[in-house]
Amino acid sequence: MSVTVRPVTRAEHLAFVAARSSASHLQLPSWGDVKRDWQAESLGWFEADGRLVGVGLVLLRPLPKLKRYLAYLPEGPVIDWDTPDLERLLEPMLAHLKRRGAFSVKMGPPVVVRRWSPDAVKAAIADPGAHRLRDVPPTSQEPAALALVDRLRRMGWRQTEPGGEDGFAAGQPRYVCQVPFAGRSLEDIHRGLNQQWRRNIKKAEKAGVKVVRGGHDDLPVFHGLYTETAERDRFVPRPLSYFQRMWTALTTEDPDRMRLYLAHHDGEVLAAATMLVVGGHVWYSYGASTGRKREVQPNNAMQWRMMCDAHELGAHVYDFRGITDTLEESNHLLGLLRFKVGAGGGAAEYVGEWDFPLNRLLHKALDMYMTRR
Repeated sequence: MSVTVRPVTRAEHLAFVAARSSASHLQLPSWGDVKRDWQAESLGWFEADGRLVGVGLVLLRPLPKLKRYLAYLPEGPVIDWDTPDLERLLEPMLAHLKRRGAFSVKMGPPVVVRRWSPDAVKAAIADPGAHRLRDVPPTSQEPAALALVDRLRRMGWRQTEPGGEDGFAAGQPRYVCQVPFAGRSLEDIHRGLNQQWRRNIKKAEKAGVKVVRGGHDDLPVFHGLYTETAERDRFVPRPLSYFQRMWTALTTEDPDRMRLYLAHHDGEVLAAATMLVVGGHVWYSYGASTGRKREVQPNNAMQWRMMCDAHELGAHVYDFRGITDTLEESNHLLGLLRFKVGAGGGAAEYVGEWDFPLNRLLHKALDMYMTRR
């Protein structure tokens, strides 16, 4: 039986996502409103009897002076990746996007292939012979995900390798740190924090750190801390307008989709972070802090408040998002990995992002441009 892929309304898209346990925030219609440099389209997968069996947010980036597009489905589409006949879902998507003018399609199946427990990650960091997480034996492996990788290769999809010395891919992170919440009480989650985390939370409480929820008007304060963090941690910050657009788009779709937290001490905001919520999946999205008064531990206090609120919302996972898979002491991102794992988070490796060239010449030209950029 054939499957048809065609545009759907925002309402149809959201209703399908709401009926599932979770989907990435990058696959919601509102994310298309955030990414203004791209054209956004909601797609639906329909069985012959008219049933909607999948949705996806596709972002289209036009080539200069040409009506040809790079089509990108970040952490999507939202389809049944375990289906034995995956071709009947992906081939009509490629056909639709080709008709739409796409010369290449990039997607990121939201499928975990390997996991490392917090203890396994800690042991890997402590092992002088371990240089990358990908080379360390995992705690568990998903045979279905390994089979998916083989199937995509046979279908002509090309895996995007993690780029750079820090192990991050050019698009969405392949390695993430997640704290499992499903079936656990808040006491269980607190016991999962390492000794340093528990000590720092107590220290912040004793010092009088107060964590509060903010709103749109507090975004400039967050952004001031964020630009300071960017300078300290050597990354290029996004403008304030990006976060204001993100807040408006996401909270218009759902008032609780995006939250802002601020850690105060003696009238000064020392740390701030954004949190995103889709179904049972909660993400720590962007974090920021000043270098001042670190001894009162505002970051631990803020994260613990966010984890408590996520648990109250019924989250089944608290997702710290991207981590480096580099275990070298010299890497400036290793401290961030230690911080996240200290919260009881294990590492997860997704199957990564995959490209399908619809026009090999234009796809190769894009590859060369991205390599030189």
